[in-house]
Amino acid sequence: MNALPAPPSKTRATVWSIVAGLVLLACIVFLDVDWAALFGLPRSSWEYGVLMFSDPTWEKLPRALFETWRSISMAWLGAIGCVVCSIPLGMLAARGVGPTWLRMILRGIFAVIRAVPEVIIALILLTVTGLTPFTGALALGIAGIGTQGKWVYETIESLNDDASEAVAAAGGGKVAVLRWALWPAALPTLMSFALYRFELNIRMSAVLGLVGAGGIGSMLSNYTNFREWGTVGMLLIVVIVATMLVDLVSGAIRRRIMEGSRARGLVRSR
Repeated sequence: MNALPAPPSKTRATVWSIVAGLVLLACIVFLDVDWAALFGLPRSSWEYGVLMFSDPTWEKLPRALFETWRSISMAWLGAIGCVVCSIPLGMLAARGVGPTWLRMILRGIFAVIRAVPEVIIALILLTVTGLTPFTGALALGIAGIGTQGKWVYETIESLNDDASEAVAAAGGGKVAVLRWALWPAALPTLMSFALYRFELNIRMSAVLGLVGAGGIGSMLSNYTNFREWGTVGMLLIVVIVATMLVDLVSGAIRRRIMEGSRARGLVRSR
């Protein structure tokens, strides 16, 4: 009669659970959480919600729409600049495309950029470009290169090697493989990522406005400081509606790009 196998050891999982619990406890202790204020948060949120949304001030809606358009323009310009820079750099950072030394340098640059929040980049740029929406667009473009570049080289590395091997077998070099095998296969995914970056920039443009980069965020910050809650409520409604509309349109385009590419692949396979 064969002996039953020994049950798997749970020592490692137990140790990691204890470590995670200790880290959580340390975070709570060092953050000095005011539990009384935390428990009173629902009541305070309700009170401010009533102040903002019971009677929104619609007189400033035209200016709010104009500032929203500036935020969308800022997000779009940042996304375009990010994509233009990150696609060639990300391709050179992919394994099998760029040399090892260049790949390591580019990946290190992407990691450093990802480690710096957009707000910090905007604050640094403010000393050079001033309090303008261009500062916000530039900050969004630079900050997006780190993430977008990583998406690009991961997409290139995840592609099937069949097309690349076919081009190489036909006598094509690295440039030909990149142009005729990797680029057509990666294009739908890269376009989807570019649109997703635009969606992220829409949200971040409102945050950058809080530090003086212009757009609806600056308007929201100003009226919050003056405690004009009716206007703040109207601005929040505009921000939410505009963000949802952009998400719907961008999401529909992204789905069309991805589903269209799959449909073409099925037709060719038949």
